[in-house]
Amino acid sequence: MKSISKYIVMGAALFAMSSCGDDFLTVTSPTQTPSDEYFSTKAHVDEAMVAAYDPLHWTDWAMGEYNPFTLLSDIMADDLWVGGSNATDNENWHLMANYSATPLKVVTGLWVDAFSGVKRCNDVLEDIEKGISDASENDIKYWQAQALVLRAFYANWLWKFYGNVPYFDRNLTSPYLAEQITADQLYEHMVTDLETALSLNALTFRAAPAEAGRVTTAMAYMLYAEIVMYQNDSARYPTALKYMKEIIDSPLYGLAPDYTTIFKEEGEWSVESIWEINYISENAARDWGNPQAAGGTVLPTLISPNNWPSDVEGHGSGWGFGPVRATTYAMFESNDARRDATCWNAGATGVEYNKRYQDEGFFLEKYCAKSGGNAGQVASGELNFNNNWRIYRYSEALLNAAELLVATGGNSGEARQYLNDVRRRAGLNTEVAPTIENILKERRLEFVGEGKRYWDLIRTGFAASTLGPDQYRTNTWSINKKHLPIPQSEIDKAQGTLTQNPY
Repeated sequence: MKSISKYIVMGAALFAMSSCGDDFLTVTSPTQTPSDEYFSTKAHVDEAMVAAYDPLHWTDWAMGEYNPFTLLSDIMADDLWVGGSNATDNENWHLMANYSATPLKVVTGLWVDAFSGVKRCNDVLEDIEKGISDASENDIKYWQAQALVLRAFYANWLWKFYGNVPYFDRNLTSPYLAEQITADQLYEHMVTDLETALSLNALTFRAAPAEAGRVTTAMAYMLYAEIVMYQNDSARYPTALKYMKEIIDSPLYGLAPDYTTIFKEEGEWSVESIWEINYISENAARDWGNPQAAGGTVLPTLISPNNWPSDVEGHGSGWGFGPVRATTYAMFESNDARRDATCWNAGATGVEYNKRYQDEGFFLEKYCAKSGGNAGQVASGELNFNNNWRIYRYSEALLNAAELLVATGGNSGEARQYLNDVRRRAGLNTEVAPTIENILKERRLEFVGEGKRYWDLIRTGFAASTLGPDQYRTNTWSINKKHLPIPQSEIDKAQGTLTQNPY
């Protein structure tokens, strides 16, 4: 989705001369329409709505940092290493992975991306309040629902990574300082946004192909379940379970028959896909000097082996970040279709490449650079791969439902069916009981590299016993590591209104 820029006419001081009664300075632009006037028609609010989606694409590379939120989640867990050239290459990532980030050495781009998204969603909601001359009631409800769901999605980044943050659901005015709220308060904001959006009944359950990437009712259901389960808000579990069952029972979604096709280009927006973040290589214009331009993603470049010979094994070269741990490959049964679709065993090919830090020979096949994956790009090839990011899949709805059934004492037969449907699709015919431990194990196998594992360990209470010292990690996760430090640059800007997280 292409971004738009709002034409904001900056106010200038009005000067008057004592010898003249008329203003001598014109402050109305002769060529651009002021924001309040511009965003008063349906076509222009549609533009603002598209702009609200745009920060979804920025986290891989913008604001001078690589911050792909799924990969940032995974390096703090136990399936991927950080990699790169050494422990100071993308040092912020290495510190996060060791639970030793500091206010001066912590990701800041994700913070800016998230708040940019929140601000743009507020733009849409505030434009609507001012009145849209040619919009129907359905148009207004559709914009409102999209903006509210997206705002909750952006807030989810802030909530999980930083916790206690300044937050605003109306855009700020001078001096542009928002009250810092607790993580629990931010949770209530997100839930309220989702509940309000769903009450409007304005979203489709699945987007039409031409609208793929827009939020839908099913996407909002998945986000609702994600945050409710992370909060351990048992009072809302029945609602979350109801939403998961609606997805499961819908003919619009289902398990892709072949797991190995899900992350290929042909698998984008398959029956399994509930929501993806779209990237495209055709005419992609992202460049080092313009990372926020419309186009592709740099993630495949980040996570592919360094100096891999062009097109050998159908793969491309990259920078060696996020290598898969050997223990991750080993945790799969040999007949599990997910193993080779997840872990590319580049080390076993005999091909020579530049082995970088923490490289054990395995890479994330789901998003690795593939031959022709940036075809048609018109700027920087390494930034413009066409891999859509899979954010919510039908298999997660099944595993969510199984877990919620166990947590609420629901139908154990249903929970068993949902869990083992996922296993059968992977080629595993031995059934397992629907226990929390078994469901978590299946989630780990199913979602390697999709940014789920770290948060699963925290919300289920297993983080402290699982995430301890290993080959490279010297620290153990503890509850005061749940939130990253707030970037010192943001503390400094806040003029004493922000309290630092304990880390």
